[in-house]
Amino acid sequence: MTTKTAFSPEEWKLVLEGPPTAGMIVLTAAHGGTLRETIAMSKAYAEARAQHGESELLDEIVTAKPQVDHTRYHSPEELRSSGLAHLRDAVALLGSKTTAEELDDYRGFVLTLANRVAAAHREHGQSVSPAEAEAIQEITAALGMAGS
Repeated sequence: MTTKTAFSPEEWKLVLEGPPTAGMIVLTAAHGGTLRETIAMSKAYAEARAQHGESELLDEIVTAKPQVDHTRYHSPEELRSSGLAHLRDAVALLGSKTTAEELDDYRGFVLTLANRVAAAHREHGQSVSPAEAEAIQEITAALGMAGS
């Protein structure tokens, strides 16, 4: 099993920032619901922590406090562009240092978190807005996964 010790501090930061970055991409895709969507992100982490023991790597990721440097991005478009690149980099790094199962666990967690954020706030009578659905498709592609 791969653990945090397999990564440099910079690499580990890249891995840790992936899930909340995906959440922020979805959160900023459509206006409204920021509080609910932030709570949904926290709940996704709590639920993943409750499944402790299935993946040592994922356990270490979800026990860390989710952080995204909001000051780094000046617009939702910049967040989306940079965030998707960040996710691709994190997946490439994990692909080189972890097992296929651990990489799949990470991808699954990121996508679950993104979907939870999207569904947290109804937009125009829809549980997931078209903008949020598009963001999830882009996140899915950045993770190197087939369409959701």
